[in-house]
Amino acid sequence: MLRTVADVVSAAERLWPLRGAEEWDAPGLVSGDPLAPVERVLLAVDAVAATVDEAVEREAQLLLVHHPLLMRGVTTVAESTAKGALLARLIRGGCALYAAHTNADVVESGTSARLAELLQVEDARPIEPSSEHPERGLGRAGRLAVPMTLEAFARRVASILPPTVGGVRVAGDPDRMVRAVAVCGGAGDSLLGAPLVREADVYVTADLRHHPASEAVETALVAGGPALIDVSHWASESLWLATAADELRAALPGLEVVESDRRTDPWSFQIVNETPATPARERHP
Repeated sequence: MLRTVADVVSAAERLWPLRGAEEWDAPGLVSGDPLAPVERVLLAVDAVAATVDEAVEREAQLLLVHHPLLMRGVTTVAESTAKGALLARLIRGGCALYAAHTNADVVESGTSARLAELLQVEDARPIEPSSEHPERGLGRAGRLAVPMTLEAFARRVASILPPTVGGVRVAGDPDRMVRAVAVCGGAGDSLLGAPLVREADVYVTADLRHHPASEAVETALVAGGPALIDVSHWASESLWLATAADELRAALPGLEVVESDRRTDPWSFQIVNETPATPARERHP
């Protein structure tokens, strides 16, 4: 059965309803003719040169990404700009572009739910539930069937993620026991003060900035709170692509859905100081 861009968009918006997106977000069809035929869809986290080239090379007619290319207003898509060059490459290659962002985060099988599932977090529920659908929302929090040390849990986190230059960073006592777990795929420092995060033994997310992370660590010394595990933004959300691909295939039988094999974490290499860092709890003024 011949599918069109509009068919894929309709299926995507049934799976990840646009009304679930944050107000500041910009999901939806970015470029492409809704009536154009589609035989192959490529899924990726980011619309960047590597994935755009991959979509054209694979002769995909639609590139479906997690992060919107045009998140904020632009005044030009000239090919002298990065975004303009990407859009021109897609248009010339006959490939539409669609984004499913925070609307794909909040659903029952979204980015955080997938992260919690792979970390074997049981009875996971949203950290910040939707007012319309309490089973949907940002982040997930639950419990491990068997407690383990923070170090062991951090190793579990590392084992499920694709390797990146930044790796997995941890703030907390490696011997601390972990049972209650909170997670948020992508940037999650906005949830540091949420009750389910404060009650957790560990919070796993990405893009933790210095000041929010430092404040959370210091607050935990006084009033309790979770250890922190900071991972790559791209890595934490790349796990969702397999779920999204399965859901699209089920929604549109016969459509070829391919997951990108390109790593779009932006960092190239890391220089590590040969002098071991002193754990924060042992530092002296």
